[in-house]
Amino acid sequence: MIWRDGVLVSPGAGGVYGERMRGGFRVWDPRRSKVAALAYIDREFEIPEGARVLYLGAANGTTVSHVADYAEVVYAVEFAPRPMQDLLAVASRRTNIVPILADANRPGRYAHLLEPVDLIVQDVSQPHQAAIAVRNRPFLVPRGRLVLMLKARSIDQERPVDEIGAGVTAELGAGGYAVESIRSLVPHHRDHLVILARTAP
Repeated sequence: MIWRDGVLVSPGAGGVYGERMRGGFRVWDPRRSKVAALAYIDREFEIPEGARVLYLGAANGTTVSHVADYAEVVYAVEFAPRPMQDLLAVASRRTNIVPILADANRPGRYAHLLEPVDLIVQDVSQPHQAAIAVRNRPFLVPRGRLVLMLKARSIDQERPVDEIGAGVTAELGAGGYAVESIRSLVPHHRDHLVILARTAP
């Protein structure tokens, strides 16, 4: 990841969502992006150069545009038609974003559009977040990485966030992932955890 004076940046063309520029780079705000928040919390996190990324829950493409600044290609899956309109506009200005209007719960419907990927980033507001990650695991290369932005309150409004995270971690392990770490995204995002995992050997 690229840092300028302690600020996370990405190297693409600006003007995607009114983001600030610094020395010719786009400022990547951790309050607007959970992937940026992860980078601030874990300075060892990297999007490898030349990575192929499957992004589940692409929304309007704010974070996707920054990920695309680092990656070779981003397959951006979004289910809702309104955000997809914004995502299409973002993709029209970047040649390495492939927007896909589809439900991440049903990967068979977009499998024909993908190649094996090095990284899955998942950021979906649904109750069965672990199941979605497991269903999309076959797209990962061996030892490929999952970055799951866990929205705890989409799963349960009452239970402690750490308890929800433990349950999701167990589901991922049973589904073929080796979980590496789980941590909070506070202070950048409330009631969110990030789970880092790899496909089990």
